Amino acid sequence: MPYYVFRITQPTQLIKNLDFQQAFENYKAARELTRELRAQQAADDKATYKLVFAANQLEAEEHLQEHREKPILMEWEK
Repeated sequence: MPYYVFRITQPTQLIKNLDFQQAFENYKAARELTRELRAQQAADDKATYKLVFAANQLEAEEHLQEHREKPILMEWEK
């Protein structure tokens, strides 16, 4: 399964815009590109870069679009 790199912008809390960057067969190359893109990012740019491991691009986009609940913090973690 390949690794997919996406640029994510979130204009509102409910909407995520996914911009596919590139696909890789090995993790190391995908990680290097993701780190390079993050390093080149302007200070005022609110976009995030994510690396996703999935069977195909559609599955990767679905994983990124999923709404994940915040983890419950225990009293001692606050």
